[in-house]
Amino acid sequence: MIREEIRAVLLVAYRDLARFWRYRYWLFGQIVMNIADIAIFGLIFRGIVNRELIPDYLKFITPGVLSLSIFISSFSIGREVGMELRREVTHYFLSLPIKRGGFVTGRLLGGLARGFIYQTGFLILALILLNPPSLMGWILIISTSIMLALIMSSLSISLTTITRDFNLQATIRSLVYNVLFFVSNIFYPKRVVEARLGSASFIVDYSPLTMATNIYRWSFKYDLSINPMISFLGLAIWVIVILPLAYKLYIRNLV
Repeated sequence: MIREEIRAVLLVAYRDLARFWRYRYWLFGQIVMNIADIAIFGLIFRGIVNRELIPDYLKFITPGVLSLSIFISSFSIGREVGMELRREVTHYFLSLPIKRGGFVTGRLLGGLARGFIYQTGFLILALILLNPPSLMGWILIISTSIMLALIMSSLSISLTTITRDFNLQATIRSLVYNVLFFVSNIFYPKRVVEARLGSASFIVDYSPLTMATNIYRWSFKYDLSINPMISFLGLAIWVIVILPLAYKLYIRNLV
């Protein structure tokens, strides 16, 4: 019985992963955009940015792109969940021989798999541009990627299922997407963020993208002054909070 339930969960996750690869043009565009982030920001800004703040901008932004790759790919699952709810496809899902809890778990695992697989190519690029991680570094990188993918897929599903109003869903998701994208330390060092946001700059430290980027920068030996365990604990708290929330909200919309 348990084996059948696990198999059903994995089939749901596989379905989401298979659908992800169908968006080949969107995926290609996202990959090009991420590489452009490294090329344009790194190669052009490395000669413009104050070297006292960032000695090598190319190496500074590369760990941030690792976070973005997870963010963009895992966050996309919320859009599909929203479309299914709006088109009432969920009625079909409820007829399948799988428990609702297993179905939701499969969707969350699908989002995790999307982010983890999509990031692989950028990890190879980071190995070329940055120093190779130690064993502990690899453990932190893999753990961080898994947690960040879970957080982003859970957050996206939560935002999509918090209301049945499609326009409100799109507005909330777009707002949160842009806040996460820009209010982080991916593109800017802490001193620049503090200068721009002033007393509100502390919110950047609570962003899961900031925490993940800190861990990647330490793991690839770009900035060894970072304490990765603080960010790791922060990501773990995000998972503990957002995962059950996404589960409950999705279950509510399947009723």
